[in-house]
Amino acid sequence: MLKASTIQLLRFHFSFFLLPVYLFALSGVPVIDWPDAILVFLILHLLVYPASNGYNSYIDRDEESIGGIKSPMQPTKQLFYVTIAMDIAAVLLSLPVSIYFSAGILAYILVSRAYSNRNIRLKKYPFVGYLTVIIFQGAVTYWLVYHGSSAGKPIDVPGLPVIISSLLIGGFYPLTQIYQHEADRRDQVRSLSYMLGYRGTFIFCALVYTVAMLLLFYYFFSQSQQLKFLLLATCMSPIPVYFFIWSARVWKDEKQANFSNTMRMNIIASVCTNTGFMVLITGRAFE
Repeated sequence: MLKASTIQLLRFHFSFFLLPVYLFALSGVPVIDWPDAILVFLILHLLVYPASNGYNSYIDRDEESIGGIKSPMQPTKQLFYVTIAMDIAAVLLSLPVSIYFSAGILAYILVSRAYSNRNIRLKKYPFVGYLTVIIFQGAVTYWLVYHGSSAGKPIDVPGLPVIISSLLIGGFYPLTQIYQHEADRRDQVRSLSYMLGYRGTFIFCALVYTVAMLLLFYYFFSQSQQLKFLLLATCMSPIPVYFFIWSARVWKDEKQANFSNTMRMNIIASVCTNTGFMVLITGRAFE
């Protein structure tokens, strides 16, 4: 019987925040292998991501708010064993997709462990930790989804969307750390957001997100898909609106860089981005 703390700390709902990269990759696949695409979705969002969340919570034993949970319970040994079982299941279920996909899933799992593990602890290094997250949650995940969901299982995938995926993650990840500065300091973790400070985090994220959107603009227009970009940009328009409202509040009062406002930013960004890419995927049926 799974304990309440184990279920909570796996944070299944947090996978929704990582869904945009999956949908972005799927929207670009020329011929979708739908059974494999569904399997890829389940492996990532119901096994890999929750196991990574659970392992991080088991190692950190947070007593303050963490991503998606305002009042986290304390983990037990059961959580550790469950994450191991989920990782093994993810790798085994990946084998029917392709050996390359399975190897990529294993690499993702190992890196996520190195990110949290006390002996390696990549997360305590501001730039290494940041690059680890945006490369694996962005570029690597895009490759995994594009490869695994394609009928021909190509090794080569379009390069620009891979870069854009990492930049989209990179434009928001420091914001998810902005309310954890004090907790990170006590845990001897120097996140990029901590290094940049409150205002610096907003400026940095605005720059990275702007570059991501400019590259998205170039990507779609270079393929004569202007309408797709306009649809996506329209769906995503509430994101910068809330971003600048929130940043203005933090400029006046740094206490506004709190858990509630961070989660609100995450939810708005995820809903809008997921909606945009879902519109693109749905629209393929009418092409």
